[in-house]
Amino acid sequence: MTVGTGRHRRKRSAPIIAAVLTLGTAATVTACSPGEETARIVVTTNILGDVVRNVVGESAEVRVLMKPNADPHSFGISAQEAGAMESADLIVANGLGLEEGLRANLDNARSEGVAVLEVGEHIDPLEYTGGESSGQADPHFWTDPARMVAAVDVIEDTLADQVETGVAEAVAGSAETYRDRLEDLDSEIADIAEAIPAERRKLVTNHHVFGYFAERFDFEVIGAVLPSGTTLASPSAADLEELARTVEEAGVPTIFADSSQPQKLAEALSGEVDTEVEVVPLFSESLTEAEGDAATYIDMQRSNAEAIAAGLNPAN
Repeated sequence: MTVGTGRHRRKRSAPIIAAVLTLGTAATVTACSPGEETARIVVTTNILGDVVRNVVGESAEVRVLMKPNADPHSFGISAQEAGAMESADLIVANGLGLEEGLRANLDNARSEGVAVLEVGEHIDPLEYTGGESSGQADPHFWTDPARMVAAVDVIEDTLADQVETGVAEAVAGSAETYRDRLEDLDSEIADIAEAIPAERRKLVTNHHVFGYFAERFDFEVIGAVLPSGTTLASPSAADLEELARTVEEAGVPTIFADSSQPQKLAEALSGEVDTEVEVVPLFSESLTEAEGDAATYIDMQRSNAEAIAAGLNPAN
């Protein structure tokens, strides 16, 4: 499946519809009319939580499990939150192995008959091409705004299949509005990327998190401090030495580290490189609190694009 990036009225592909319809055996999410219980949607990550809230609007209750500034690879939940998953009408998860601490909870929810949508399975996922995770599916699809447009399609289709007509109609309008905003974001980031000379579009990150961003906007990921797609990995001294030489040879001026993680590893690599290298934080895996610079998915993507442009164009 090719993900479109231009301004368009969406066209659902057969694989998406088929994937969504497989949820049809689960309990149907009911409309919110007088005397009826509000539909309950649980979302695992705060990035998808923001997207789902924009799609759903006031049509359902949305509960997000992952706290601001948390690590999606390692965050855990309380017993109460686990109970909310098992009593939800629908769970929206990132999938592709991202929520490493919630595997048992998601399995338990499925065993209770809860519909679980793992969005990453339906947005043409990429595979890691290097490091310890080579050949595995990359779960960090949100770094490509065009794929998030596809994610909105999948979420809307799932809700339309699971809810009664009144809610489905409300969701259709809010989803269309949010898709327009994501397409504007995609165009804005494309313009920011175009202003960076092609020879400078080389990324070194804390771990392998920007593969989708690189593919969408013509960057090259030349290495990561953690040679893996998860923050739970750890580099060896040989890994750091090899990456340091790569950074020197490529003349990379900046290493980008996740803002929710300690930057000690990135700073250690910076100390290994003979040339001057700056460490710049990005909001790569989590939103911030409401008062932060990445309170929403759109804010997060815009902030990251601007930081990457500034980091790779240090003279500007």
